[in-house]
Amino acid sequence: MTSETTTTSAPTLKRAVTGPLLFLFILGDVLGAGVYALIGEMAGQAGGLVWLAFAVALVMALLTAFSYAELVTKYPKAGGSAVFAEKAYRSPLVAFLVGFCMLAAGVVSAAGLSLAFTGEYLAAFLDVPQVPAAVVFLVLVALTNAWGIKESLRANIVMTLIETTGLVVVIVLGAWVIGRGDADLGGAFEAPAETGVWVAVLGSALIAYYSFVGFETSANLAEEITDVSRVYPRALFGSLLTAGVVYLLLGFVAPAVVAPGTLAESTGPLLEVVEVAGVVPPKVFAVVALVAVANGALLTMIMASRLAYGMAGRGLLPGPLARVLPKRRTPGVAIVVTTLVAILLAVTGELVDLASTVVLLLLFVFLSTNVAVLVLRRDPVPHDHFRAPTFVPVLAVLSCLLLLTRQEPQHWALAGVLLAVGVVLHLVTRKSSQASAAARVEARAGDASDG
Repeated sequence: MTSETTTTSAPTLKRAVTGPLLFLFILGDVLGAGVYALIGEMAGQAGGLVWLAFAVALVMALLTAFSYAELVTKYPKAGGSAVFAEKAYRSPLVAFLVGFCMLAAGVVSAAGLSLAFTGEYLAAFLDVPQVPAAVVFLVLVALTNAWGIKESLRANIVMTLIETTGLVVVIVLGAWVIGRGDADLGGAFEAPAETGVWVAVLGSALIAYYSFVGFETSANLAEEITDVSRVYPRALFGSLLTAGVVYLLLGFVAPAVVAPGTLAESTGPLLEVVEVAGVVPPKVFAVVALVAVANGALLTMIMASRLAYGMAGRGLLPGPLARVLPKRRTPGVAIVVTTLVAILLAVTGELVDLASTVVLLLLFVFLSTNVAVLVLRRDPVPHDHFRAPTFVPVLAVLSCLLLLTRQEPQHWALAGVLLAVGVVLHLVTRKSSQASAAARVEARAGDASDG
């Protein structure tokens, strides 16, 4: 009785995320700054068949998206993958580690994005010290996050439209170059000389897969989505397919306008396309990149704070992280803590290897979620929800295992260290909870004896 009253009277998250807001949230998270350099790396693997690699990566991402669509609509609770793991494996340790992988990936990604924002892109306009600027950037992101989920997602709408427009402009400029006869369409079908076509395309698709990562963060908004069973699948698949179309078109026009070898050697491959077109000043794309990075950081920190909130509510992290700001109804303590950790990483960390390890951590999360779908088929719920065909999560598991085999040994080592830290945190939290419970029992026994 007491616990029910407490739960009912405590502030809860506000259901303010509509279908269009969720669509733009996911699209903004997927269409990140990485694509501005990604196509060059992909061309180094697959030659001109970048578009085909994007298509393969899109299929892989959609496989795991089916699992998220089923589980989010079946269990619409903040906490996402950690909630699914807890229900499927009935192990607090496994649930904590899955949530910790997501949380670590999100916070480290935000730290990296803060450094990217205050690096070369910002230096094109302002000459300021990078690390202090990164701290200010993260504080501004935190304030936007704390102001409210609806306000944060409105900011996301503007930034998503800007970054998407930038990519569309590249596509239009590429098409214009093709139309005026200054492109080589054969470049878009140029296979790499040193390796087999499908081996090269798969290697490039493994890189391209990272450009679709981000959709999983939307699971942590489950408690804030209106009519989640209907809205979530539509927004999820719609945003992934939209991003896929943009990437496919970019993957076709870029090697047609600029030779694949030139793309592979460039650190700004899309700028190469812009310069060939000769219409839009290259600095314009520095602005677009800044907006894309800022949007990615905001969405990542929204995910991290909601995940910390959800895990704390389930006793996997310290209880204060579940506190909600009474007026704004946002997870204030979780926002402060995740921001402080991101600032610490931005100030002290060299994030090159750690950022690569983030991808490995997310693959563990995806693997756990895809298996959880199959395990939880034996757990019916009393409401309608999306259901994926059984063969889809099976294929998704195989795709995750394939991606894991492509990771470097040093990334496995770094992931092991991070997971060890997670185990320590879990044990400390559990021991603290047990000590508190024992103290309460002892206090009640003392009161009874006094009476």
